[in-house]
Amino acid sequence: MAIGPQNRVFATRTVDQVAIDQGLRSYMLRVYNYMASGLALTGIVAAFTASTPELFQAIFGTPLKWVVMLAPIGFVFLFAARIHRMKASTAQTLFWVFAGLMGLSLSTIFMVYTGASIARVFFITAGTFAAMSLYGYTTKRDLTKIGSFLFMGLIGVVIASIVNLFLASSALQFAISVIGVLVFVGLTAYDTQRIRNTYLESDDSETMSKKAIFGALTLYLDFINLFVMLLQLFGARRD
Repeated sequence: MAIGPQNRVFATRTVDQVAIDQGLRSYMLRVYNYMASGLALTGIVAAFTASTPELFQAIFGTPLKWVVMLAPIGFVFLFAARIHRMKASTAQTLFWVFAGLMGLSLSTIFMVYTGASIARVFFITAGTFAAMSLYGYTTKRDLTKIGSFLFMGLIGVVIASIVNLFLASSALQFAISVIGVLVFVGLTAYDTQRIRNTYLESDDSETMSKKAIFGALTLYLDFINLFVMLLQLFGARRD
């Protein structure tokens, strides 16, 4: 039986769609692998620092603690401003350095919360993150509209957190944590969809590598912040 022009066009589109789907899965897998590797590095550095009193004291018993606490913020701004001009290898190196610094910063949670509650909250975070990221990846609904709303919520959480550094209000901290969980749950789905959509833009392999690294950083931050907010709500403090 002869294959007419319409059938040939349909077959071509089907092949193209299969190739796009395979490429997208490969791209997202690279993003998640970077993110998971970054989280693993952060956890290892945090646990090692907390279990090494000399190192912990050298950092958090001196003004160096402010460098460790503020440096990750500087790295995020550096990524956002320079990612398009740096090489993919440079971006990857900075991502690992950033993950290591976050590990140093997060080592303090081992001094505040029990190891069992940290592990429990981590798995809660992982399950929540996986569900929302899957939703963002598979949904046909355009989440762009809620992006600006979530960003405004993020700004509000940051400002309230800074204010509470001076007020030290437990009630305000509770409200910040609750709102923060909602914001980062939403951002996980939104950012996943946005990262997925960037694959559909035709770019060279170098640019796609940088996009994958920056996407991993974005999801990494969503995970870490969601984890910290949940830990503040459900973590069991040491006596």
